[in-house]
Amino acid sequence: MADVNALVVLSTFPDADKAAQIARVLVDERLAACVNLLPAVRSIYRWQGAIQDEAEALAVIKTTTERYPALASRLAELHPYDVPEILALPLAEGHAKYLAWLAGAVT
Repeated sequence: MADVNALVVLSTFPDADKAAQIARVLVDERLAACVNLLPAVRSIYRWQGAIQDEAEALAVIKTTTERYPALASRLAELHPYDVPEILALPLAEGHAKYLAWLAGAVT
């Protein structure tokens, strides 16, 4: 499929409630078409010189490349972490009707 301009954005949160709160804002402000929440992920990472092992919630956020700058800025503003994970992954393919809905939901 040509001209796919959708992105999947990943971000982790300290808990499912905070993830849901921010997801609602992103969808309400039309920065994201949809946010899927995975309430139980385990993250192992290095932070401030020590290995951390934490329970977190993962948000899978769908948006367009055009809306990504505003989404990333707003997400960083709302996020409780000093250095939030905000990773955007481009889509190579997608169901045409879903992608059309996604684009319409963020305009």
